[in-house]
This record gives sequence, C-alpha cells and structure tokens, in this order.
Amino acid sequence: MKRISLSFLIIIFSFSCSESDDAENQTTPTEANFYALTVGNSWVYKNYKYDDNTENYENTGVIDSLSIVDTQDVSGHLYYKFRRLTTGNEEQITLCNSNGEHFKLLRENEGNLINEDGAIQFTNNDFDERLIVENQWGSIYETLTVGDSLITVEAGVFTSINSERYAKSQEGEPFNGLDHFYYADGVGLIYDSASFVNETTPSIIRRLDSYNIQY
Repeated sequence: MKRISLSFLIIIFSFSCSESDDAENQTTPTEANFYALTVGNSWVYKNYKYDDNTENYENTGVIDSLSIVDTQDVSGHLYYKFRRLTTGNEEQITLCNSNGEHFKLLRENEGNLINEDGAIQFTNNDFDERLIVENQWGSIYETLTVGDSLITVEAGVFTSINSERYAKSQEGEPFNGLDHFYYADGVGLIYDSASFVNETTPSIIRRLDSYNIQY
C-alpha cells in the first residue's frame, strides 16, 4: 500500500462527508460559541515533524496563521470566512499545508463545525463513529472520545476534547495510524496531528502558538 495520509485534507480545513444538519444523534447541549466564531479572532500554529533518528518532533518553520475576516450568507445560513496564510513551507513538506493564502467558510450548528458544502469538520457532542471517506483499500473514520484532556502547547494549557481519526481495511481491520484533534471551548483548535495509515507515529503535529479571541 502506498503511504496514505489519514489527514487527506490537512487539518484546519479538513472536512468529513457526514451530513451536518442531522441532529438525531446529538446527545448533550452545546456551549455558546464553542468554536470562537467571531470576526477578528485569530490563531497561529507551528508545525513539527517527527525525526526518526532523534525520535523527537523538530520545528519545521512552517506556520499557519488563521483569522476570521468576514461573514457570508449561504442559502440562509451565516458562515464565517476564514483566511489561512501558510509560510515557511518552501520545501513542500509532506502533510504540511502549502504556502500561500487560502479561504474557507465555516459555521456552527448544534455543536458541529460545518463547511459550506454541509460537511462536518468537528463535533463537540456526537460520540458516534463518523465515516470520513471510503477508498478501495479501506475507509477513514473519526470518533469523538469521552472525557476531557489537559493539553499543553506554546499558547498555554487548555482543557480540551479529543476527536480521533483512524482507518480500517475493507474487512474492518484497523490500521496503525491514529490522529488526534483537540479543541477547547471558546478557543478552537489547540493541537492536531497528521499521520500515514500504516505508521504508528504521527508524521506532523501542529500546536497553537498564540491566539487573539474576542467574545
């Protein structure tokens, strides 16, 4: 099998094919503005790559700067326009975002962070396994885990919830790769990883370096 990434659409703008407006499996009430969707909010993430020789994560110099720059109405829904500026990836490091400016529209609905195509990027209250994508070799899934985690990054220590992404063969056998997406209430994405399906150690991790939140 080729080196297939679990994070096939790198993390900040990584979306599943699950439908967003089905609230049947929603289990708990959601907090107001869990994802910090306010124009003017901004986040800076640093990317780190695993070094097989040192068995440590080394700073790649790749920086993802994310900000909410505007709002937009799409089919009667209010979306927030995200701008991502990636710098430092002149070497085109695998599983890091490409250099340049990119835009996405996102909104929140009953605890789900949704893109303009109506697909879920993250859920903060649905613990059912979600199918992300189907392939000939198998499928990628994501599941919100139960309980909180204390995550320490450059920007501080955050009580976060964790969603895990993994792959299974067509026969239902799990592959080695496992990615984590940690979100904190009122702050947003704190930490994530990007792995290859057959490798136990994530290739890239990304940590929140600084942020500016307006409520």
